[in-house]
Order: sequence, then structure tokens, then C-alpha cells
Amino acid sequence: MIVFRYLSREVLTTLSAVSAVLLVIIMSGRFIKYLAQAAQGALDPSVLFLIMGFRLPGFLQLILPLGLFLGFLLAYGRLYLDSEMTVLSATGMSQQRLMMYSLAPATLVALLVAWLSLGLAPQGVSQVARILNQQDALTEFDTLVPGRFQSMGEGSRVTYTETLSNDRSELGGIFITEKRLSSDGQKDRGITVLVAETGRQEIQEDGSRYLILENGYRYDGNPGQADYRAIKYDEYGVLLPKPEVSVDVSEREAVPTRELIGSDDQRYKSELQWRISLPILVFVVTLMAVPLSRVNPRQGRFLKLLPAILLYMGYLSILIAARGAMDKGRIPYGLGLWWVHGVFIAIGLLLLYWEPIRLKWASRRSSQEIARG
Repeated sequence: MIVFRYLSREVLTTLSAVSAVLLVIIMSGRFIKYLAQAAQGALDPSVLFLIMGFRLPGFLQLILPLGLFLGFLLAYGRLYLDSEMTVLSATGMSQQRLMMYSLAPATLVALLVAWLSLGLAPQGVSQVARILNQQDALTEFDTLVPGRFQSMGEGSRVTYTETLSNDRSELGGIFITEKRLSSDGQKDRGITVLVAETGRQEIQEDGSRYLILENGYRYDGNPGQADYRAIKYDEYGVLLPKPEVSVDVSEREAVPTRELIGSDDQRYKSELQWRISLPILVFVVTLMAVPLSRVNPRQGRFLKLLPAILLYMGYLSILIAARGAMDKGRIPYGLGLWWVHGVFIAIGLLLLYWEPIRLKWASRRSSQEIARG
């Protein structure tokens, strides 16, 4: 029991550290992407942390299996390097017994991943979709930040306001520039620049919104040419486009698991198998990680780390590819993703029993050579 607690503590400690680092890296990249959209006015900055929080279960369900895999490799690799595994082997610790001990933290992680993939992750995606629907109702006016140039429409439109009232009803010191395109949207016909002292929002009966500019000028022309046209106006209406929000979520990811069960939709079937596959992935990578963690102290701790990571990435890549093929009906539902797990279970068993089989063959061969000599 002491050895079991020691091994589990080493694995779970390493798992926590590795998963935390991976989570920070992935969430930082996603947060920068969402932050760029907020800076362009496509997202309300106040919802950024809500989106990241609701996306957290989806990140963790993929990070934890990899973290556990690396946890076994690093924790057990250190024990082999420090000859602690040699001492344990001398007291009767076989690879099979080590595997049984390793299944305890693996089961804990698998239950957590199952909770995330079957419950929390779909709920999180559903909440993100709700937030995005609310964002779709916003216009450029609602996402303006005073004192900042905001780009819209992939850079074709830039808006600036010097002041903005607390209720967002009045603007001051307005500057808007927009590219003028031909009717087919291909040819650049110059730019239009609007400046105004004040502005207000006006909602039409059809729901469209306009920014009504007061006491300003409109300039039309081409940069670098002296053919600009200037028009002074007392009041001018500008249609406010809706921000284009882009967040990596799909409709089926938000469907509760209970609705996926028994569905005839091929994409829903593959989604269900994908969610079930993630907890299974935990046990399969455990089966591969335990024998891969076995290293010779003279070879170094990280000798098998790169091949092991490549093996894991191959496993995950084939699962994703099989999921895509299943979506398109190229793989029958009965076969689904289960064949991928079967292949890598066979690889794990081969890795687990290869060393004893090799030693047995070597011993038998030596005995035969001695007998012939």
C-alpha cells in the first residue's frame, strides 16, 4: 500500500504540473485570438472571460489524457533513472503489478474526463453559443470604445469616437473611414471619410440601426490623388453593420449527450462515439505509457519521450481522422472509432509483454547454444 500511494502521488503530481502548463499555453493562444476580435469590435470585452471559462471543460478533456501520458513517462522515468524501480523489481514488482497500480490514477482521470466530455463540455459550448447569439444582436455602436480605432469588415471600415456617454446614446468627435467597392465587391473605388462633431443611434422599424452624424464633413477620393470631393452636412445617417464573431464551436458539440443516444443522425452518432472515446483514451495511453517509461539509467530520462509523444499524437490524429470519415459515412457506425482503440490496445500489450518475451527468447537461445557447446 505504501508503494501504491507513492507511485500514485508521483504520477498525479506530475500530471497536475504538466496539465497546468499545457492549459496555460492553449488558453493563452485562444485568449489572444478572442482579445483581437474584441479589439476590432467583434466581441464585447466583458464576455471574454465568460467564453474562456465555458470553453475550459472542452480544453481539459483533451489535455488531461496527454497530461496523464506524460505524467507516467516523466514520473516512472525518474524512478528508473534513480534505480528506484530496480529496487522495487527486486522486491517482486513486476510490469503487470506496476500496471495494476497505474490503473488507479488512470481510473480517477478517466472518470474526470468522462464527466467533462459527457456533461460539462457540451454545457459549456451551449453557453458559448448563447453568448454569441447575444453578440449577434450587437452592432458596431454597441462595441465602440472611446479613444480607440476599431476595425470592422476585415479592415474595410475603421471607426473612432473621442467621447461616448455612459448609456451609449451620444458620441462626440467621430471619425469613420470606409473603402468604396464596386457593385461586385472586387474593384477598389477609393475611400470615404466621415467626420462629425456629435452622433446618436437611431433604430428603424425593420430593426436596422443607423448612426446619425451631426455637423460634419464627408470626403470621397483615392489616396495619393488630388481629386477628393468634400461635402458638408448637418445630418448624415450611417448603417451600422453587425460584428462578425468567430469562435471555434459547432452545433453538435452543444447537444446534450442524452439527445445523442439513439439519434439516427450520422454526425450525432460520431459525436457520441467521440465523447465516449476520450475516457477510453485514458486507459489505452496508460497501457502504452507504463512500458514506454522503462529506461536504462545510462540512456537518460528523455530517450523514449519523443517517440512516445509521436505515438500519442498518431493515436489522437487517427481518432480525429476516423471521426471525420464517420461523419461522411465512409466508416460504418458498428465499426466507428472502436477499431482505432483496438489497434492501439494491441500496440500497448505488445509493448508491455515485449521485454519479458524477448528475455525469454534470449534465455532459451543461450541455453541451446550452451547445450550445443
